[in-house]
Amino acid sequence: MSHPANGNETTVSSRTMELIVAAAFMGVAALVMYDSWRIGARWGSDGPEAGYFPFYVGLIMFVASAATFGINLFAVSASSNFVGRSELKQVLQVLIPTIVFVVAIGYLGLYVAGAIFIAYFMVVLGKYPVWKVVPIAILVPGVLFMMFEVWFLVPLPKGPLEAAFGY
Repeated sequence: MSHPANGNETTVSSRTMELIVAAAFMGVAALVMYDSWRIGARWGSDGPEAGYFPFYVGLIMFVASAATFGINLFAVSASSNFVGRSELKQVLQVLIPTIVFVVAIGYLGLYVAGAIFIAYFMVVLGKYPVWKVVPIAILVPGVLFMMFEVWFLVPLPKGPLEAAFGY
């Protein structure tokens, strides 16, 4: 249902999202069944082959997704709004920086990307002043670096800054 008075206009219907998700799950299920069949999804002389159980899990997933797809495709009732613009904006304010953070890990390393990620969220979403943001954005990745790289000896993705310090 739309609420244009509060700036919460409709974006996409729940029916459309159900169709998209069901189609995506059908695609994943088909891939699981194909690959399970490729490695052997039959009952062999010594028992089930490696793809036997994954094939049937994929089949169940495909049938359930196809049923969901069909029910929503032929539904006659009106569909409600999946998400309002204001809620979608809030989700995107978190989703887009998170995607950028994951991509940045490959170029900057986990710790520098984490510092930028923490600073972004504190400044943009939390509205914290810079004098509070800078120490936390530096100290949290610094403590994590000490804990994982020095004490536990767990190598995590590093970038040029860590390489400059010899790690």
